[in-house]
Amino acid sequence: MKRRALMENLWAKEKYRVMMHSQGHYNLIRKELKQDIEMERLETLIGQALEKTPHPGAVINTFQHMWGYFKKVCSEKEKREYMRLKEEYIHNPNKPDDLFSFIRKMANKYKVKYLQNSTILYK
Repeated sequence: MKRRALMENLWAKEKYRVMMHSQGHYNLIRKELKQDIEMERLETLIGQALEKTPHPGAVINTFQHMWGYFKKVCSEKEKREYMRLKEEYIHNPNKPDDLFSFIRKMANKYKVKYLQNSTILYK
């Protein structure tokens, strides 16, 4: 696989974890990927992002981004579960695992490969 394809593959896998940990790094990586950066630089930026502790707002933002893959195809019951989990997390932001377990279940049900390959769902 060529260097560019390897970097794009790595970014696809790590994108949502980076988003959850650091919006600033997420934006920086997107900007740098539009240019010609080295794999080592990409790995460093991802590593730096993952060192940051996610804030509840960033967790919800990431959850909502991932939910976007399902909002037009899911059942009413699944929409209610999404809303319940989101509200539950907002009121008790200590446990994001339930949010991402739900997204993992949805990704598998609806066969969304992009999410199935995301490290945020399979740490």
